[in-house]
Amino acid sequence: MLRVTKHGYVTGMKSSNTKNKRPTLQDVADLVGVTKMTVSRFLRNPDQVSVPLQTKIADALENLGYIPNRAPDILSKSKSHAIGVLLPSLTNQVFAEVIRGIESILEPAGYQTMLAHYGYSKEAEETRIATLLSYGVDGLIISESYHTERVRKMLSVAGIPVIEIMDSVSPPIEQAIGIDNQAAAYAMTEFMIQRGRQKIVYFAARMDQRTLFKIKGYESAMLDNGLTPLCLKTNSASSFTLGAKFLKDALQQQPDTDGIFCTNDDLAIGALYACQKAGIKVPQDIGIAGFHGHDISRAMVPLLATVVTPREEMGRLAAEHLLSRLQGNPVSQRVINLPFQLEAGESI
Repeated sequence: MLRVTKHGYVTGMKSSNTKNKRPTLQDVADLVGVTKMTVSRFLRNPDQVSVPLQTKIADALENLGYIPNRAPDILSKSKSHAIGVLLPSLTNQVFAEVIRGIESILEPAGYQTMLAHYGYSKEAEETRIATLLSYGVDGLIISESYHTERVRKMLSVAGIPVIEIMDSVSPPIEQAIGIDNQAAAYAMTEFMIQRGRQKIVYFAARMDQRTLFKIKGYESAMLDNGLTPLCLKTNSASSFTLGAKFLKDALQQQPDTDGIFCTNDDLAIGALYACQKAGIKVPQDIGIAGFHGHDISRAMVPLLATVVTPREEMGRLAAEHLLSRLQGNPVSQRVINLPFQLEAGESI
């Protein structure tokens, strides 16, 4: 999937237009009554032409549905002014907030964002990275820390800045910005134990590296407190429905379960609603905690306990450091470990 953000470009081409009939720079110039050079100056920087002309040219671009051809500019400058962003999912709210942080920095700086997702597949990651590099992106922000040898080779040959996000523990290719997922899971498990929970079950989905770190944190906290861990796992995508299913499975395997810690808020919310449907009181009978701190966790009843992660800040910092490196500055900090917060809520 490829999406280019709006930054000084006017869209609106009619569906009946074909590639061969795309409006040209000359068409825009003829409609306004100026030279192609004037329109070109406007596209580079609107302030280079008078205010009345800015309005006329902008109107002409919109009416014609003009799409700029950036190939000559890319070839002449070896710069695309585009940043590739590779995420495991474009529907997960976690990554939607990361994107918001990235674009809040890149767009004002004149860079476009090319988004691609790989569905948690290493093979798909290879393909998506190859595609992004084929478009000549100036830099990459990627959300995985473990890659195939082919990916590492491609990134090495490309010679562009690469920043990995979401994980601050794994050794980065060049630079990483994220959180310590294992420490965060350990802290929340400890917190639940301090609240009197003894039979805590962990719900895990997707089983990517970050989830594995969280499981390790949960298990370590349980064992350090002399308790027996129990983890329910699946490679399937997380969902409210899956959270409800996991609750049923947990009670079958461990009927006296008194705590549930989930790898994300989706599973936790599904488990909480399933408890309410079954007449299980939360938190009196079972305490439930999630991970990431989605907005809905602060609006539901009871309020969901969760690990709040700085996802938008993560995206913002990644974009800032990438731009700095594109300006020729060296890596100022190889690993940036951002803080997480425990939100007690009302569910444990």
